[in-house]
Amino acid sequence: MKRVRCPKCDNFITFDETKYQAGQSLVFECPNCHKQFGIRIGVSRLRDRQKDETPDEQANELGCGSIVVIENVFHYKQVLPLHMGDNSIGRYMKGSKTMLGIETNDPSMDMLHCVINVSRAKNGSLKYVLRDGPSYTGTFVDNEILGDKERRVITDGSLFTIGATSIILRTSAEEE
Repeated sequence: MKRVRCPKCDNFITFDETKYQAGQSLVFECPNCHKQFGIRIGVSRLRDRQKDETPDEQANELGCGSIVVIENVFHYKQVLPLHMGDNSIGRYMKGSKTMLGIETNDPSMDMLHCVINVSRAKNGSLKYVLRDGPSYTGTFVDNEILGDKERRVITDGSLFTIGATSIILRTSAEEE
């Protein structure tokens, strides 16, 4: 199964690519906004330049670790790399200023739900601090809700939940 994104509203449309041949053109109509758009089945000229389309959980191009969004009924598995400083996390929306936008239909996730700050500790290791956005539904770490101004240090493998979405922190390789 392949997914294409509507160029107008960013809604995903899923289709079975095995029913079509390379070079064949397809026209879709978005069920959300009714925009019609076309694609062409085949190998992209840009494919060689693009990054691996199936990133592993240790994807870490910036050396600061990553977050792994666990697949559920609202979205597919996603791996988002972290960088030094504040990493704002929330629901992806076209034009949003959220750095790590999660492509989801989860109605309980805010556009800016929580923030992970990546910094260096006194001993030189990376330190990960999670805080709520503030959000309407809260941010949970190990099934405990974070208070309004509470900050929680999280480590490799820490599980936190925003809305109905569970996320795992993967620290950088240098930390292991």
